[in-house]
Amino acid sequence: MVAVLAELGLSRLGDIPGLTATGAAAILAEAGDPRRDDSSSSLVKHAGLSPSDNASGAFYGQARISRRGRPGLRLTVWRAVWPMLQFNPVMAAKYQAMTQTAAGQAGAGSQPATADAAARARRAKARVACAGPLLRWIYSMVVHDTCWDAAVASGAASSQQATRCQAEAA
Repeated sequence: MVAVLAELGLSRLGDIPGLTATGAAAILAEAGDPRRDDSSSSLVKHAGLSPSDNASGAFYGQARISRRGRPGLRLTVWRAVWPMLQFNPVMAAKYQAMTQTAAGQAGAGSQPATADAAARARRAKARVACAGPLLRWIYSMVVHDTCWDAAVASGAASSQQATRCQAEAA
């Protein structure tokens, strides 16, 4: 059983703060082997979490997720994001930044009920937007055989500086 977990990359995925081995296993069960995807973007697209423009002619609407992927994978990743907002400092900072900047754009003269509804919608969009990076992290860790690194995950360091897990184990 341990060899199967190591082969699937679950032993490394458990190092992501806030992501349990069960959560990682559920995501991999829905997504399949990430090595079959060409890139992390194709894995995000497979989940239906890629952005989709809403435009026609001179009309430009609000962008949404495409929802053209596997609904089970999308739901599993979305559920895995919830504890990460509390226990993963990188994900918490991303969520905080998205909700703070959006909160600053809200009008000061809006109705309280409308402002509450807008705040709920901002938080929901931020949680969905956090699901894509989680899939990208999983892809990177499994395909490129790297360990969890908060600096790389936050974008502070390049992915070329990521350490290989096998080099650390030796």
